[in-house]
Amino acid sequence: MRHKSRRETEVSRFVRLVILAQVMLFSSWASAGALTFPDHTVRIVVPYPAGGGLDTLARPLADRLSKLWRQPVIVENKTGASTIIGTESVAQSPKDGHTLLMASDSSITSNPFLFKTLPYDALKDLIPVTQLIDLHQMILANPSVPANTMAELIAYAKAHPNVLSYGSYGKASPPNLLFETINAKTGAAFLNVPYRGVAPAILAVMQGTVKMTTGGAATTGADVRAGKVKALGIGRSDRLKDFPNVPTLSEIGLSYADPKTWFGLFVPAGTPSAVVSKIQHDVAVIVKGSQFRERYIDSVGYTAVANTPEEFRVLIKKDLEEKREMIKAARINPE
Repeated sequence: MRHKSRRETEVSRFVRLVILAQVMLFSSWASAGALTFPDHTVRIVVPYPAGGGLDTLARPLADRLSKLWRQPVIVENKTGASTIIGTESVAQSPKDGHTLLMASDSSITSNPFLFKTLPYDALKDLIPVTQLIDLHQMILANPSVPANTMAELIAYAKAHPNVLSYGSYGKASPPNLLFETINAKTGAAFLNVPYRGVAPAILAVMQGTVKMTTGGAATTGADVRAGKVKALGIGRSDRLKDFPNVPTLSEIGLSYADPKTWFGLFVPAGTPSAVVSKIQHDVAVIVKGSQFRERYIDSVGYTAVANTPEEFRVLIKKDLEEKREMIKAARINPE
């Protein structure tokens, strides 16, 4: 075996030193970027109209980030094409952390299975920064429904096919995924009746036009307390303290049908990791702060999360697989 000459050894050492210097230089640039970020206006793109759940959380978050960062932080509602327009705009933005996307699970983990092609790849073109909140879907039924548990509801739907109707609000909406997955897994036959939004579907249940739907605990809790609807289950890891008698889907063996819903922050792929870490840290400080959490999260029935980018990435990958199976069960063909 030929031994390296002294000159070859020196060249090899030089190459290693050059590579090390480049790595150190890149690290210093990344660190410097984090120290100077942000140095101009930051935009939080919300791919939904103003006034919705994402928007009403984005605005107080932007206000507090603006004070913390001493730079303007504005919310931009960029709607259209089932949130694709707003999501794509962020994916194509400068990779410097000054453009954020506040999205829900539908943009990231449902759209890939609802459309044959997308102008972005959620896993490749966006970096998860942090999951902001979990939204918990209650299974709601009209008081006249002859079932007080999910087991009784499923048994009735098997014995009386297509008698129990549910109000959905769009393809792959939570009630659509939940009830069709239960149909596929148990042999039950719940009938889908589409509505134009969450509120009309819930109103239809209260009026008895349809028998069931799902709704966030924040928006439907008062109706449950008033007896206008009854809650048969909730999608979360443990019971809500405000509704201790409502079992979780997990504890009654229906975790496979839980249409997990969440809000999260993203930046374009290629954004320096130090900048991503700074954004995550600062957002987590705000979201976990008692005043912000109590006013904008706890009071509306959400659960604060504010996890790390890696934890959020793991959740997204798991949610993608679950949504794939649920959308398949719902027999939804991509457009």
